Amino acid sequence: MHNAQSRILVVDDDPTVAEVVTGYLERAGYEVEHVGDGPAALRAAGARRPDLVVLDLMLPGMDGLEVCRTLRSAGPVPVIMLTARGDEEDRVLGLEIGADDYVTKPFSPRELVLRVDSVLRRSRAAARPGPPVHRAGIVLDPAARRAVKQGTELALTLREFDLLAYLMSHPGEAVTRERLMREVWGWEFGDLSTVTVHVRRLRGKVEDDPAKPRLIQTVWGVGYRFEAADADGAPQGAGLAAEEA
Repeated sequence: MHNAQSRILVVDDDPTVAEVVTGYLERAGYEVEHVGDGPAALRAAGARRPDLVVLDLMLPGMDGLEVCRTLRSAGPVPVIMLTARGDEEDRVLGLEIGADDYVTKPFSPRELVLRVDSVLRRSRAAARPGPPVHRAGIVLDPAARRAVKQGTELALTLREFDLLAYLMSHPGEAVTRERLMREVWGWEFGDLSTVTVHVRRLRGKVEDDPAKPRLIQTVWGVGYRFEAADADGAPQGAGLAAEEA
């Protein structure tokens, strides 16, 4: 059984889907609240911040993407999107605005519970941070959940921060997409395009020229590598002062 204090907000206007999802999550030990539209979701989250939101993409009045944006503007909260669309474009859009995972309808309720477990497990792991990491002009502080590049704080989503932290902790190492999915997302299976989308989004925030990435490089046929060389190509290894020089 999971800690009953872990509170899940389920946002879906389909009463049958909501009943099944709520039932499975409650049997897994979670405290669950269900609402049927976007404004009700924002009111519920404002009254009591959930530990995770299961959010349908297609909602009356205010769609799930707008709900996700508004929730995230108020502070970090893990979000799993539900969508009846099989379109990759919709899945990618949800991930790009900060959703941590997505499940396409029809789905297995057991799989959804596993995804909830995984996302919450990663969130809890983030609450036990390691020491700050200084590489390639970036200062990443896991305790504060802050990343600063050349004096400017980077506006990263929860998953983007975790992805950057993992890559920075393995400098110069070619890391496969499967490994990133397992270590950053906590999934043993899933769509690898999730990783690709997040890397693209992360490059847009950490690279001077995302079209010509120097920090997060693609290793063709393998995955990605965080290049731990400074702007002159010299190996990193000095302290913070050298990083920021």
